[in-house]
Amino acid sequence: MPTFQQFPLPDAGEGLTEAEIVAWHVAVGDTVEVNQTIVEIETAKSLVDLPSPWAGVVTRLMVEPGQTVDVGTPIIEVDTDPHGEAPADEAPPAAAPQSGGAIEHGHHGGHDRHAGVEPGGSDEIEAARPARAPEPAAEPAAREAVLVGYGLAEPAAGRRGRTPDGSPAATSSAPVATPSAPAATSSQREATRHALAKPPVRKLARELGVDLDSVSPTGPGGIVTREDVLARAAQAEARTLATYPGDDAPWLASGTVSSDGRQTRVPVKSVRKRTAEAMVTSAFTAPHVTVFHTVDVTKTMKLVERLRADREFADVRVTPLLIAAKALMLAVRRHPEINGSWDEAAQEIVYKHYINLGIAAATPRGLVVPNMKDAHRLNLKDLAGALADLTSTARAGKTSPSDMSDGTITITNVGVFGIDTGTPIINPGEAAILAFGAIREQPWVHKGKIRIRHVTQLALSFDHRLVDGALGSQVLADVARVLHDPSHGLVWG
Repeated sequence: MPTFQQFPLPDAGEGLTEAEIVAWHVAVGDTVEVNQTIVEIETAKSLVDLPSPWAGVVTRLMVEPGQTVDVGTPIIEVDTDPHGEAPADEAPPAAAPQSGGAIEHGHHGGHDRHAGVEPGGSDEIEAARPARAPEPAAEPAAREAVLVGYGLAEPAAGRRGRTPDGSPAATSSAPVATPSAPAATSSQREATRHALAKPPVRKLARELGVDLDSVSPTGPGGIVTREDVLARAAQAEARTLATYPGDDAPWLASGTVSSDGRQTRVPVKSVRKRTAEAMVTSAFTAPHVTVFHTVDVTKTMKLVERLRADREFADVRVTPLLIAAKALMLAVRRHPEINGSWDEAAQEIVYKHYINLGIAAATPRGLVVPNMKDAHRLNLKDLAGALADLTSTARAGKTSPSDMSDGTITITNVGVFGIDTGTPIINPGEAAILAFGAIREQPWVHKGKIRIRHVTQLALSFDHRLVDGALGSQVLADVARVLHDPSHGLVWG
């Protein structure tokens, strides 16, 4: 007797209440093992791979890719006894099929259904179905199960992606008929190929590169007008802009293009949603004050070059940001009261006796701020390795929720974008954030003479509820002092 187990979406960490199903790594009918990765989900903090808690055969994928569901929602069903080897009295009854996107296993119209429900199609499955006549045999090999409403899948090499407006991208393989879209009749195909238009309109279409057969006519009797052609040309131009620069615009991939092609609307979710909530809360809860400092960092640049040539640092990446991180931690050691947070509920200031150094990282999914735990214990080489691991993991979207919790102070490296400085918003739960600007060669008074020096700008934003202007200024001055002359680190370290 089959034994069906439904896997509810677990809390991926930090009390998150929902997650988006990004991609299934299994299909209906697949055999899975315990701890085999079955699905990739996206929480408000990171991408997470979920393993299967059972071995067996996948019978249903109960949530579509792209759908956001609450923690505890069943997402997959596995038959843990597909061969009926378990004693009958031990096998629990099969769970009733779910509605709202559940996918039934078995055959329908000669193909398997899995991975989701085609938008616009039926998304409910009855708990019980009447007996029906045997269905036609499935097509032989090379036919693959696909989403409901898509018909039979093309070979992997010919699968079609989707453009930002949700339409299938062109491929070299022939289109596949779908159950939900009956084939057009000969007369319909003929009408589609021969749009009605006056000669001047046809000439305009040729000049603008518009295919008349793709234009929706608004003239009397179904004739294409000059305005129809101009509107279609504007739409095509707008869609070109909407997809520019192609694969480099992932921020449009999940959006919906308007009918005229001039706008793309993208749902706010996951990291972007959490970032927006956190920044609004921080900006309108903590009174921000920002102080600035322009500093000659020529000696820091010379130190970076020496370390890059040092065999001891051969296997790590040495950058000016590394020295800035060390300088900030030295300043925190001299002024530990900057390393705290405001507890509104308890009306207390919480001072941290450790430094979990956050690094703001720009990723395709939005801004994330992972932090290096107990960074104050790391020597310079270990700090370089931790910094590299932190940023690479964040850009790959694999930062764990725990790596983004309990930060104490943060650096945002705006200089990597060629920006001189800014007024950064404090990461929630912290008291300060340092903006590290671009390092530029420019004229500078050095020992009484104008010289070309390496110069950068620093900005420190802090929560004025627990950090006074004097304290904030002293911390920034100390950071600048170390960057101006790294030998101060030997004295303060």
